[in-house]
Amino acid sequence: MNVLGAGERLIQNHFHALTHKNYRYFWLGQCVSLVGTWMQNIGQSWLVLTMTGSPFLLGLVGTVQFLPVTCFSLFAGTIIDKFPKKTVLLITQTAFMLLAFILSALVFTGTVQYGYILVMAFLLGTINAFDLPTRQSFNIEVVGKEDLLNAVALNSMTFNLARIVGPAIGAGMMAYFGAAWCFLLNGLSFIAVIYGLLQIKPVAYVRKKKANTGVFKEIKDGFLYIARDPLLAKTILLVAVIGTFGFNFAVLIPVFTKSVLHMQEKTYGVLMSCLGVGSLIGALAMSVRSKQGPKLALIVSGAYLISVFLIGNGLNNVLWLTGLLLALNGLCNILFSTNCNSTLQLNTKDEYRSRVMSIYTLVFAGSTPLGNLFAGIAADRFGADGAFVACGSLCLILISVILLVYRHKDRDMNKQDALAT
Repeated sequence: MNVLGAGERLIQNHFHALTHKNYRYFWLGQCVSLVGTWMQNIGQSWLVLTMTGSPFLLGLVGTVQFLPVTCFSLFAGTIIDKFPKKTVLLITQTAFMLLAFILSALVFTGTVQYGYILVMAFLLGTINAFDLPTRQSFNIEVVGKEDLLNAVALNSMTFNLARIVGPAIGAGMMAYFGAAWCFLLNGLSFIAVIYGLLQIKPVAYVRKKKANTGVFKEIKDGFLYIARDPLLAKTILLVAVIGTFGFNFAVLIPVFTKSVLHMQEKTYGVLMSCLGVGSLIGALAMSVRSKQGPKLALIVSGAYLISVFLIGNGLNNVLWLTGLLLALNGLCNILFSTNCNSTLQLNTKDEYRSRVMSIYTLVFAGSTPLGNLFAGIAADRFGADGAFVACGSLCLILISVILLVYRHKDRDMNKQDALAT
């Protein structure tokens, strides 16, 4: 009884989003599915690098996979609020499952080719363009505003626990049984999240259609809404920088493992897990302090520390130090992203939320094609260590420019307010 009581108090105090039955179904399904997703991620990266031996071609897969998010996420934001988000998620998760089964079949039968992987990556990205903003804006329908930051932090904790477990299992599966099993198990894992979604009864928000409003006008209104709010605008710009140059681990870590550390699959899995361990610690920390709400100071400090740790990764070739720096990077990634996500959702009106989160998706995940392409070219030309330094340095410079510009804008606004009074 004491153990049960302690568990209940822990949930009430630090993981209070789990007190919502709908969220528990959603969260438990994600716990299973995300492990499979990370198994597929590292399986795909290692398969491409083994088939081609080219960091550039590996970066091109990432570019193709995230290009649809860049192209379609803005349109997705104007569409998904017009339908129940639960329905949209059931469609996207089923499509993810089918793609995983197809890729596993191609590898099992020995018919997989680089071109096929590019096509599959593009289809995966197209589904993601609708799935990502839908999942982001679905959280508030299952937990409400009060527990939103805690739900975002728990989602991050789940994602990064999967980042630890998934690569570890995936690396073992690749080493002993082959990459095809990573893709097959990923396909099976979607059964859990689909079952969870079927049990959920959310407080759905469906935006009413307005007369004479086209898709492009709605997209423009979303951008103008952000531009008029300095907090939203500053947050979106910082996300754009870190999303483009700070999150290219899928390209750089496998190349760094092979060409700088001279290691193989198991070490690659360990390094990806180190990134996940740090992220998990960050997510736990955010869950504990979630009742205090998101903080701009954590966004800014997280962005700067991500930049510094990226540069540190490029300036060393020691395995344990690489693992430590990746763990620290993972921790700062979560401090940054959970505070950005919650800041945007809590400071956005309901009728704009999906559009704002689709723009967030565009700059966070949709910027990945540019980032992956840049990282792949830099790794080809300067090595993975040089690419880490280049990405970190660009982050430092661009973050400083954004903060300097908005400091001047804030100063001008304060002067205008003083004159008006």
